[in-house]
Amino acid sequence: MRGLKKIAFVLLNIFVGTLLLIILLFRLPFFNFRESSEKQTEAITEFGQQTPRFEDYETELPDGKKRNIHYVHVGDEDKPLLLLVHGSPGSSSAMNVYLADTNLTKTMQIVAVDRPGFGFSDFGKTEASLAYQSLALKPIVEKYGANGAILLGHSLGGPVIARMAMDYPELITGLVVVAGSISPELEPQEWWRKPLNSWLFRWILPKSFRVSNEEIMYVKEELDEMMPLWEKITCPVVVYQGDKDKLVPMGNALFAEKMLVNSKSVEINMLVGQDHFILWSMKDDIVAGVQRLVETP
Repeated sequence: MRGLKKIAFVLLNIFVGTLLLIILLFRLPFFNFRESSEKQTEAITEFGQQTPRFEDYETELPDGKKRNIHYVHVGDEDKPLLLLVHGSPGSSSAMNVYLADTNLTKTMQIVAVDRPGFGFSDFGKTEASLAYQSLALKPIVEKYGANGAILLGHSLGGPVIARMAMDYPELITGLVVVAGSISPELEPQEWWRKPLNSWLFRWILPKSFRVSNEEIMYVKEELDEMMPLWEKITCPVVVYQGDKDKLVPMGNALFAEKMLVNSKSVEINMLVGQDHFILWSMKDDIVAGVQRLVETP
């Protein structure tokens, strides 16, 4: 009996120690998926890019809540806008390699935004509604998009930019969807997401993970709500999708081709042997797609 108690005591200590270690690890800055303005500036300017400008604005949503939105800007404001929208989790720092691209800023100004709840946009406060996220990002397009606005969204950023083109077609001149999770039928329904949203796991998990899990829980119903709105997208659309993507099935690209019935043009790029992280591994191809949209009359 005494031996069993000793084993139980040892196992309890191992469990508590492991839990404390996990909690401490999750408190590391890495798990915030964001960078300070100083660190981001260093990454962007390392290869000759101009010094970026960091801005914030406040917007009020239909539910009466006010949301702070943070973004970083580089380039000449007289040029067309390229708005970069990250996935989940993430922040504008995920787009540093694009912000640092001096060839891109020869033809465009670039804004990378922290979506609501991520980065420095009310970090930790979830906004699951894609319509509300669309509305929250609209002021950026209104401010900088006078000479054209191309939106690039990766992963969950894909449905966000699609929703913007549905809601404000008069403001958007092109979309670049990179591994975008846009099909409600293909959206995975993981059983563990609801338990992960319980108070215990919410306390343990980093804020970025909590926000990510909560918004992903509602993505399918948000995508279902968008189904009758696809015909409202009229701008040219370029889609990039890896055929080895384990997070966003390649059927999402085929879904886009099927649903974009009123787009000026639809270009599907199926990347053989590529996974979900093509935003970085296939950057040159994606930049070329952006440039094609800039040159589209």
